[in-house]
Amino acid sequence: MIDSHAHLDMEAFDADRAEVLLRAREAGVDTILSLGMIDEKNSYERAFLIVEENPNLLTAIGCHPHDAKLFDKKGGEALVERLADRPRLMAIGEIGLDYHYDNSPRPVQQEVFRRQIRLAKKVKLPIIVHQRESEQDLTTILREEQAADVGGILHSFTADLQTAEAAIENGFLVSFSGILTFKSADALRDVARKLPLGKLLLETDCPYLTPVPHRGKRNEPAMVVETARVLAEVKGVSVAEIESRTDENFRRLFRL
Repeated sequence: MIDSHAHLDMEAFDADRAEVLLRAREAGVDTILSLGMIDEKNSYERAFLIVEENPNLLTAIGCHPHDAKLFDKKGGEALVERLADRPRLMAIGEIGLDYHYDNSPRPVQQEVFRRQIRLAKKVKLPIIVHQRESEQDLTTILREEQAADVGGILHSFTADLQTAEAAIENGFLVSFSGILTFKSADALRDVARKLPLGKLLLETDCPYLTPVPHRGKRNEPAMVVETARVLAEVKGVSVAEIESRTDENFRRLFRL
């Protein structure tokens, strides 16, 4: 099974990172995409070191919309382009729009999102997209920037069916996190039910979004199996089929 989105460089894993990776392997999670972020702490540097030490990890590089205001200060396109050929670096991300917190002004988020899509096209890598409360602008930017040329992932998807279908039309996969297991997520499960299995992925977004029945604990890659179980129930198939199909989708996107 593949965890298509994690943040293993975060301090939440400092005390037991090796044990976390061991538990993932024991749970059958053999591949993890752990992202490197351009932020105030240059988190990508630490993320890359962790990936280099663990051959079952893959990575990406990008500036989250929260930190879009820092993009130029941290080196902008020149930095990303310099890092884009790192070993096992698979994508540009996570990038996108977040209108819930507005940690960076919306026009800045939009500009930096567009610039990183253009850069992804230049370096020929897919993108990993974060979006929150920004569905209309997201679909507009993906269309205007012709993001279908590289495709990618809408990670930790929580939006409506129309947004998911628009993303799929633009060559994207839709990834579900532990939110799919939440008692309050009936509408999201209904979206998952209506989407083709050939366009879906699984993720933890750990250490965040811990799935049921582990709510209240730190999330980790081994727990992606809980999301797989719920998705299997929603789709009326076995967990083994969910694992096989989502793994196949991931490998196809990244040409593994």
